[in-house]
Amino acid sequence: MTADLDSRMMARALQLARRGRYSAMPNPHVGCVLVRDGQVIGEGFTQPAGGNHAEIEALQAAGDATGATAYVTLEPCSHTGKTGPCADALIAAGVRRVVAAMEDPNPRVAGAGLDKLRAAGLQVDVGLLETDARQVIPGFIARMSRGRGRVRAKLAMSLDGRTAMASGESQWITGPAARADVQRLRAMSCAVITGIGTVLADDCSLTVRAEELGLPPAEAALGSRKQPLRVVLDSGLQTPLDARVLDGAAPTLLCHDAQLPPSADIAAKGVEQLALPRGETGLDLASLLDHLAMRQSNEILVECGPRLAGAFLQAGLLDAMVVYVAPVLMGSAARPLLDLPLDSMSARVPLVIDDMRRVGDDWRITAIPQY
Repeated sequence: MTADLDSRMMARALQLARRGRYSAMPNPHVGCVLVRDGQVIGEGFTQPAGGNHAEIEALQAAGDATGATAYVTLEPCSHTGKTGPCADALIAAGVRRVVAAMEDPNPRVAGAGLDKLRAAGLQVDVGLLETDARQVIPGFIARMSRGRGRVRAKLAMSLDGRTAMASGESQWITGPAARADVQRLRAMSCAVITGIGTVLADDCSLTVRAEELGLPPAEAALGSRKQPLRVVLDSGLQTPLDARVLDGAAPTLLCHDAQLPPSADIAAKGVEQLALPRGETGLDLASLLDHLAMRQSNEILVECGPRLAGAFLQAGLLDAMVVYVAPVLMGSAARPLLDLPLDSMSARVPLVIDDMRRVGDDWRITAIPQY
């Protein structure tokens, strides 16, 4: 019975954790359930940065947690940041047992929270539904383990692999359900990267719009509360001053060639500029990702044309491709999915299909490049 209860309560904690996926960044989104005598007495999930962690939300909901078991999807923190240590709060509340799905990959924690709980006499169990827990916060795990967040490219194509007509016309390949799905991808992202070609062709805004998320009102409000950082790769500083990415609706980072001075006109609009070194095919993408890691970007979404998407893939910097496939044909003169010149079958890029599902009239394929 205890094992069954543990599994059910951790599954509930994971469900709660996912409710923070649009708002907790840069913190990992965590869920917590407090149980006493087989009954849930409090639960919570990570609030927007600076707010309560999941454990504090659950303790406040419970009121009295004496003798309870806490089910948390990630090891309780042991350090003081914008909030106090959750491990200390659980100890002070009289919690008897803590079940954590996984150890925190953050080197500042990395088992210290669990050690503190054990030293205080609490029973601690780790590893329940760990695989599921890791799938909830892949970007945070990536940033903590390798020094940069998870990078996904969002692409839309016809059934014959085309992304725009030869003229550049591309709106809209996919239907409204797929576009709402993209809005949710943006809402989960700390940064959205595009190129100057896309800015000039589409005058994209790259913002999260609550009414287009297709979520319940409360969740939509959370999803649009904090806009992702808009990152424009513009080596020659060609972005028009009236472009929507400079409109102040969301923070923007405009990246240019380090050999050029920053634009005074763009600076006057309050837009941050970043000088990047040149790479083999343009601005150095690895340097950009290093910079975004310093800004605590866990989830990074690339929304761009075939050239920049191909450059990310060729550089081995894409963790996944999220491809929306529309049931239409656009013909052989239309533009391809990626600018990826390959000369032989041996040069092809193998992919693992991680997920495939229908989204409205379209299909969404998540593919993992095998470098």
